[in-house]
Amino acid sequence: MRIGLAVPQYGAFTNPDDIVQVSRAAEAMGFDGLWAGDRILAPLDPADRYPGGDGTLPPEYLSFLDPIGVLTLAAAVTDRVRLGTSTLNVLWYPPVLLARTLTTLDLISHGRLDAGFGLGWSRDEYEAVNVSWAGRGARLDETLDVLEKIWSDAVVEHDGPRFSIPPSTIGAKPVQRPRPPILLAGFTPAGLSRVGRRADGWLGVGMPLPYLTGMWESILREADAAGRDRSALRLVQRLNPRLTGEKAEPDQIPFRGTVGQLIDYARSAAGAGVHEIFIDLQQTTTTTGEMLDIAAAFIEGVRAG
Repeated sequence: MRIGLAVPQYGAFTNPDDIVQVSRAAEAMGFDGLWAGDRILAPLDPADRYPGGDGTLPPEYLSFLDPIGVLTLAAAVTDRVRLGTSTLNVLWYPPVLLARTLTTLDLISHGRLDAGFGLGWSRDEYEAVNVSWAGRGARLDETLDVLEKIWSDAVVEHDGPRFSIPPSTIGAKPVQRPRPPILLAGFTPAGLSRVGRRADGWLGVGMPLPYLTGMWESILREADAAGRDRSALRLVQRLNPRLTGEKAEPDQIPFRGTVGQLIDYARSAAGAGVHEIFIDLQQTTTTTGEMLDIAAAFIEGVRAG
């Protein structure tokens, strides 16, 4: 199993020096991936509750840097570690411009991009970027169509219900051919079906492993039905724990717990078929020293198993 770390990006970690220090240290420790998420605002009177914990937005989310900018800086100071978005809220961005941005990151990193996309959960954020909340699934499907054409075709042309591109040359292409891996988030039947039908993998989150593996099996069945090779799909899982000094109750893991309990969970995840797990420590630490100490203990503990 590959092991990743969320790159400094929000809360107490919006200093570019933190991004540089942690990215270099994570690569030296042997981490396989650096990951970044996507938030733009924290509404004072939210239309939707945060989909985790008690439904309250984590206070660390009040300050959040752009994921592509953060990963571009990480790319510049590393050589090996892969760079992923989990998740980029893909519908906020015009797909032609998004294709250029992600192509640039893949080129700068010499082919290390994992393009992880989600739909988000906040209607307030959609309103702020002037994108309709309704019809998100259909918009995602067309966005994926546009990205794949731009990344693969010598002459790019698209005429769809939402986007139109006249026959054009878009010469800058990603290093990875035919395109960077596309990973999709989603937990609804439609979202899981889309992963199985057209993505290279699924972006899961921390949850009891029986639930995770049940959803993963649903994705694999969809891949089988679409005539795809299920063995080529990847399961990447994100952990956002609140670390505790005392052991948490079993039903609180992996949401809360000691470093040892998180290590045990990650080992169990590997045994359950998770291909990559990455840990986000920005909701439970406030300094890079503390973050790196815990990161080192985590990767050493998981690898020791």
